[in-house]
Amino acid sequence: MEDVSIFWFRRDLRLEDNHGLFQALKEAKNVIPLFIFDTNILDKLENKADARVEFIHSQISEIENELSKKGSSLLVKTGDPETIFKELLTAYKIQAVYTNRDYEPYANSRDEKVGRLLNQNKIPFQRFKDQLIFEPGEILNGSGEFYKVFTPFSKTWLSKFDPAKVEEYKPMHWKNLLRTSTFQLPTLQEIGFEKSSISIPANSVNEAIISHYNDTRDFSAKNGTSRLGVHLRFGTISIRKLAIKASGLNETFLNELIWREFYMMILAFNPHVVDQAFKPAYDRIPWRNNEEEFQAWCEGKTGYPIVDAGMRELNSTGYMHNRVRMVTASFLTKHLLIDWRWGEAYFAEKLLDYELASNNGGWQWAAGTGTDAQPYFRVFNPSSQQDKFDKNWKYIKKWIPEINSDKYPKPIVDHKFARQRAIDTYKSALNQ
Repeated sequence: MEDVSIFWFRRDLRLEDNHGLFQALKEAKNVIPLFIFDTNILDKLENKADARVEFIHSQISEIENELSKKGSSLLVKTGDPETIFKELLTAYKIQAVYTNRDYEPYANSRDEKVGRLLNQNKIPFQRFKDQLIFEPGEILNGSGEFYKVFTPFSKTWLSKFDPAKVEEYKPMHWKNLLRTSTFQLPTLQEIGFEKSSISIPANSVNEAIISHYNDTRDFSAKNGTSRLGVHLRFGTISIRKLAIKASGLNETFLNELIWREFYMMILAFNPHVVDQAFKPAYDRIPWRNNEEEFQAWCEGKTGYPIVDAGMRELNSTGYMHNRVRMVTASFLTKHLLIDWRWGEAYFAEKLLDYELASNNGGWQWAAGTGTDAQPYFRVFNPSSQQDKFDKNWKYIKKWIPEINSDKYPKPIVDHKFARQRAIDTYKSALNQ
């Protein structure tokens, strides 16, 4: 059997500035690049035309094309990662496995299983920091504990961040790739999926948009956001390059990247937030969970134009403007008193840029149940949000063509009544 080492792609689907790949090519010989379509994840996806799976497939196809130019190939497997590594152990004499760290609960348990298997076979399992500037545990308060509030976290983050000292990892040792062209890339259909009608935005950094981000980001009709979330999610763009660029262009945009790291840190130290409130007292809230009202929210038929436009944008494109995400989430949890977990799950199913930590953090913020959340008595007024951020109804008219006709539904609930009901419900539950 041939001596090889493996670099395992996960949420880092690029060859450029890839930390784990850099280390593998620097230290090892006959490196096999590996990607696994993880059926533990894919089997839970109900939509077999999921644009995210198609995007992953297109990205690994690009990686394969680049590797073929270097005389190598990408090994692609479909199944359970632990089982696949057992199979690889019988096919190759593996010297080491390299990868980049992931911080979600499932990723941690997956890596523990694979790590145990490799350790039993005396094979090093080397993991590197790649998808964050500062990992959970690197930004701590004066007592050595994780921050529960964003502002002091961000101040410490910024005090430690020096763009001039951020290392970029440019692989130069391509000769250490395994020389082979024998690996075959499975088709999208062979892994059980099909093409989607939803397109993915480009991963190019629009400096003009980032430069004016603080002025334009809240206005839903403007092209004022980067649309890079999906690329950060799957690592098709380097967080290091983006943070360096943002630091010289716009503090508000850089702050959004810090929020992303804050929520990853919160999830890493508090895995219970996946299905419980960060603040335990908030698990006492008696949600109404009216299924008909939830369906109206999902379909964009609540009678509140800014909410409905956002939901229709999401259903049609896999994207929703960030300001509108806050409004729709607040409406579901406060106006309708529907469990934030219902909304979070719906976003998880639909969002191209779905990332567990940020999605969970955003929903718990809106519901008032999370860390650094808006207070429960603060209830977004959809009409005033609409007047402030889409006063000419450009965004609303784009997504609700029937807005001024009898076909558009009447409001599902009165704002003043719903606001008071939410405040009373929360107050009563929290005072138990």
